[in-house]
Amino acid sequence: MNLPTCISSNRKIRYMVCFVILITLSVLFFIISVCAGSVQIPLSDIWRQFRGEQDELYAAILFQIRIPRTFAAILLGGALALSGYLLQTFFHNPIAGPFVLGISSGAKLFVAVVMIVFLRYSRTLSSVDLIVAAFAGSMLSMFCVLLMSPRVQNMSFLVLIGVMIGYICSAVTDFLVTFAEDSDIVNLHNWSMGSFSGITWENVKTIVFVVAVTGILTFFLSKPMEAYQLGETYAKNMGVNIKMFRILLVILSSILSAVVTAFAGPVSFVGIAVPQMVKRLFRTAKPIIMIPACFLGGAVFCMFCDLLARMVFAPTEMSISTVTAIFGAPVMIAVMLKQRQERY
Repeated sequence: MNLPTCISSNRKIRYMVCFVILITLSVLFFIISVCAGSVQIPLSDIWRQFRGEQDELYAAILFQIRIPRTFAAILLGGALALSGYLLQTFFHNPIAGPFVLGISSGAKLFVAVVMIVFLRYSRTLSSVDLIVAAFAGSMLSMFCVLLMSPRVQNMSFLVLIGVMIGYICSAVTDFLVTFAEDSDIVNLHNWSMGSFSGITWENVKTIVFVVAVTGILTFFLSKPMEAYQLGETYAKNMGVNIKMFRILLVILSSILSAVVTAFAGPVSFVGIAVPQMVKRLFRTAKPIIMIPACFLGGAVFCMFCDLLARMVFAPTEMSISTVTAIFGAPVMIAVMLKQRQERY
């Protein structure tokens, strides 16, 4: 066996092992998430529920609270990590992400406005309303960042502009919340802190549809993304329509970020930390590997953080963003330090 063939074989083995690790962790955290809580449910009792020997208390906890919540953590965590990967590819910057660039904050602003208006007039708020509002806010924030991009040569400065836009959106959101009814302020505040609690099966169905369609479309872009990673000139020579490709990246990343914000509120650091961790685990940046790997990595990361959020100080529940920041921030500090070392 010659050297190139040997290297290729070793890479394939590494990819397979890494995917097995992520899938195993996903299954493990799913089981723990369903079993663990203020009411401990043994695995044997869970099996009985699925066999039809239902206990009313256990059935309510499992099928109305824990299983929908765990599915939400899987789907929304994967969506957020994938959104971050698309933005990092777009900007060629490892610290680009929906939370850092202000995209999540823009989505949060529009959802807060819609919630305040609908709640004030006692109108029902559907999943579609939330997603559309979040998408509009995401696109507005992204448009502001892109509007500045021709005037900025340094990508790090462009990321800083995104952070400032995020602060502006958050400030406006906090200002608007003061006009909400007293009875609704608590719900708005809890939602704005980020949480996977309160997810219903109807929400899960909507999330599955949006994430599945967006994920499939993203996977179809894997070849153009690989060419784009090698430079715009190379991508053009390979027949990639750069303008259309960029538009698709922005739209897909905004939809993924919007669906997360609509149902779980703004969740920090997942979109920037997970793609970096996955890239170092797999030792590749190939989109055809990174797209499913980022989704699995985001699912594992969010299930783990959600477990900590509801278990550490039970029955008091922490904000999911608090936990994701604790683990995500050190990863980004390490990435920035490594970049600085490589530069100098």
